[in-house]
Amino acid sequence: MAQLPSRQDILDWVSAHPEATAKRDIAKAFNIKGAERIELKRILKELEAEGLLERRRRHYLDAERLPPVTVLQLLPPDADGDIFAKPLEWHGDAPMPRILYAPLKSDPAIGAGERILARLIETRGEEDHDYQARLIRRIGTVQHRVVGIYRESRNGPEAGGRILPIDKGSDKEWQVRPGDAHGAKDGELVEAEQAGPRGRLGLPMARIIERLGDPSAPRAVSLIAIHQHGIPDDFPDDVIAQADAAKPASLKGREDLRHLPLVTIDPSDARDHDDAVAAELHDDGGATIWVAIADVAHYVTPGSALDREARKRGNSTYFPDRVVPMLPDILSGDLCSLHEGVDRPIIAVKMRLDAQGNKTGHSFHRAMMRSAASLSYEQAQAAADGNPDAQTEPLVYNVIRPLWGAYELLKAARARRQPLELDLPERKIILTPDGRVKSVNFRDRFDAHKLIEEFMVLANVAAAEELERLRRPLLYRVHEEPTAEKLDALREVAEASGFTLAKGQVLQTRHLNRLLEQAGGTDFDELINMTALRSMQQAYYHPENYGHFGLALRSYAHFTSPIRRYSDLIVHRALILGHKWGDDGLSHWDIENLSDTAKQISETERRSMAAERDTTDRYLAAYLADRVGAEFSGRISGVQKFGAFVRLDETGADGLLPIREIGREYFHYDPDQQILLGSETGLEIGIGQRVTVRLSEAVPLTGGLMLELLEVEGRPLPQGSGRGRGGAKGPMRKRATQSRLAEVKRAQKRRRKRNA
Repeated sequence: MAQLPSRQDILDWVSAHPEATAKRDIAKAFNIKGAERIELKRILKELEAEGLLERRRRHYLDAERLPPVTVLQLLPPDADGDIFAKPLEWHGDAPMPRILYAPLKSDPAIGAGERILARLIETRGEEDHDYQARLIRRIGTVQHRVVGIYRESRNGPEAGGRILPIDKGSDKEWQVRPGDAHGAKDGELVEAEQAGPRGRLGLPMARIIERLGDPSAPRAVSLIAIHQHGIPDDFPDDVIAQADAAKPASLKGREDLRHLPLVTIDPSDARDHDDAVAAELHDDGGATIWVAIADVAHYVTPGSALDREARKRGNSTYFPDRVVPMLPDILSGDLCSLHEGVDRPIIAVKMRLDAQGNKTGHSFHRAMMRSAASLSYEQAQAAADGNPDAQTEPLVYNVIRPLWGAYELLKAARARRQPLELDLPERKIILTPDGRVKSVNFRDRFDAHKLIEEFMVLANVAAAEELERLRRPLLYRVHEEPTAEKLDALREVAEASGFTLAKGQVLQTRHLNRLLEQAGGTDFDELINMTALRSMQQAYYHPENYGHFGLALRSYAHFTSPIRRYSDLIVHRALILGHKWGDDGLSHWDIENLSDTAKQISETERRSMAAERDTTDRYLAAYLADRVGAEFSGRISGVQKFGAFVRLDETGADGLLPIREIGREYFHYDPDQQILLGSETGLEIGIGQRVTVRLSEAVPLTGGLMLELLEVEGRPLPQGSGRGRGGAKGPMRKRATQSRLAEVKRAQKRRRKRNA
């Protein structure tokens, strides 16, 4: 009689043989026969019930991996032009795997929203994605939605019309039957959904579900992003009713901290105030820091209508002209907001620092506070610099100076910890009162900003450590280290620029900071910062702790912004449960669905980021629309086989330099070197190069900017013969291009040896 395999043996075998996982395959692999198969069946059922295996039809699969052949839905291209896909089903506890769609040249063009049957190639540990997908066949589309401009038929409104999508790069029109126009007028912005198979003209059919108004109206810019990305912007009636019924919290069951000189420091136009801070300096050189956070959990209780809607939204989304909040305004802008001179419920953390800025202890308190002042960053900074105004002058000695003294301690601790120090300016779009772009600036960054950041980071660390001590479940903020492939790409760029990045040792943020310091003040400063940023993995939420690479922290959770992030609300509830502060802590449902919540809010965060990025692109295109034909300086920020992306110095806007506008010759794309190489002139186009371009097109509706190349590194663009332009090339030109590319690689290798 064969000995039954252990549970782990079965899991290991299924993981190693995803193509053969029926019960009979497993039995055959372990030589299990007769009555022993009944025991094997019991073990498999246990593993399935525990979520360690997933059963599809008669096959068992590793719940954390995808099968080698699966159905995927294609997503819109990302900022780099890459197309990712998502599985139609995913039941693992880990975040949904990232799947890069890698079509062959012979594959048909397939658009976002379409479903495909694909063969998956696992790439774990090597790329910024977990799988590559190869097309087997098209399946069709899911219920697709589109935002676009409605055009009536030339035969009149009774004949229906078409929708012209406003997605970048989308040239597919949709046909609307007469009865599906929903009263839309010619030229109106509309949202529509797929309505059956293709029509007589071969166009997909659409049914208009909402009229969004004039596409040229200023507020249409963010409205487009809201509808394109499916961001909920209207609260259901039961959510509004529950919020309207909320009453200010009482002191009962809370500590009274209204005597503390807590102040809020926020942007001058902030409406919600999540956090307040105070500090006290000690004779031994240390300090005590207080960080008080709005007690949103008091109002948003588990399983309530407010809770369900907040989880669905995941976070607030911020646009230049509006905010789509996670919570109704009566909570986010009033009852939860820490307004000056008003009693507000909080969860506060008191942290003790030694003279070196190390946190030596902390304690959490459910309390009541009263803000001593609501300050802007500019006000707080001016007061710290010795230029207080009427509001801050009484606060200089007992509030401002202790805060800055504590910040100096935290700054010293940060310098020892060496978190990643990227220097990437942040854009700020200034609108006129009627919503049009007045100017595009880069945000000022004061010590006041850094002070609040350091206080919040320390409070977030304390929250994670406290919940670990209490052995309560929580959502960690996870940021994993870069993949080996991304690091190799960064190393290539660094070495080609004359710098070095340590190899052959465990990567730490201090190694990257050393590279950034080498590049600082040189012509390659922006290039190295940009490439380092692109080498980073995206942060996400997870119930398991994998550390935070960028901040160089072992344990990190989001605790400080529960008005605008659902993750922080979960952490607050965990603290309430752990300290037995009330019955509004984590529920059984919260705990059982923590993995699903982590995936949900990680996805809504990415959704908001994409919507905010698209809106910024549209505002920038509108701002530059009157300057078509003007020349701009910039830097190559990305290279693809269809052209290059250029980031303009003046506004930080990214425009596309199509390959047809680069020169009168064939250009070879080398993905390893991230360059385009001219077949005749040997012109190299690579990330980080300084260029002068002419703006040839600006389309506010899509956010697209098209550019024409004039100069590279201060030199006029060399001109080829024009033969082969646009991609045609013969064998001789192909061999010449490949020979030139080999020369480029040899030159780069020589530079690396000199730098070694």
